[in-house]
Amino acid sequence: MSPSQIRHCLQVGLDAVHAAAPVALQYFRRPMAVDDKRKDGRYDPVTEADRGIERLLRDRLQREFPEHAVLGEEHGRTGEGPACWYVDPIDGTRAFITGMPTWGILLGLALGEQPVVGIVHQPFTGETWYAARGEGAWLRHHGRDTPLRTRADARLEDAALYSTHPSMFQDRALRARYDDLAGRCRLQRWGGDCYAFALVAQGGIDVMVDSGLMPYDIVPLVPIIEEAGGVVTDLQRRVPMAGGTVIAAANAALHAEALAIMGGGDRFSVGTRA
Repeated sequence: MSPSQIRHCLQVGLDAVHAAAPVALQYFRRPMAVDDKRKDGRYDPVTEADRGIERLLRDRLQREFPEHAVLGEEHGRTGEGPACWYVDPIDGTRAFITGMPTWGILLGLALGEQPVVGIVHQPFTGETWYAARGEGAWLRHHGRDTPLRTRADARLEDAALYSTHPSMFQDRALRARYDDLAGRCRLQRWGGDCYAFALVAQGGIDVMVDSGLMPYDIVPLVPIIEEAGGVVTDLQRRVPMAGGTVIAAANAALHAEALAIMGGGDRFSVGTRA
């Protein structure tokens, strides 16, 4: 796929997520029905906003790119081929149903094992973080596009560490490693979902560690963080195409330090996020 084709995919994706925004706002901070897709005894909420947004995004993508595959949280995978769109219609459904504005619409495109387009749109705040491979990362807000840069000089001892929720770290060894990492950082906070990952690209957060991620939770975020100067991998230093336990850091040295502390392997890829 040529650079111009990738830019076209980015524009189609941006148009699609902005078209989906009214669906989210129709429900946010209003009474809504919430279903439970409970897995392994864990509360796993889903709303009509999740379902409606994914349907809208799929329809747009399949009309524009019938040769592309689509993998979404609510409707699985359709299509075949190396070009695949990753859709999380409401990343952070728990935040969404409780009125916290840290959720977002995630949309990303990968060519094989390489994420090339990433978009996070937060309709309530009007913020859109986006990137295409080789084109930089950007924040669009109030009609203005601002380039994104991670904190290139961030060090572990002055780093801000975020993670979505303690329940992600069910394995005691993984949690002990996480607590060790947190103890070496300047501050640690819980919460954020995709919003916190976006703030790594924006320079507000230096390290984001989440576990139990699905591919659609993280693939759209990879180009945004990397194009802003950061590093995103799983615990095996791979592009996190399968999700699992993921470390996103503001720079390569900080990522290496965090990875060395977290260590481990696939057995630590536990937990769940919605």
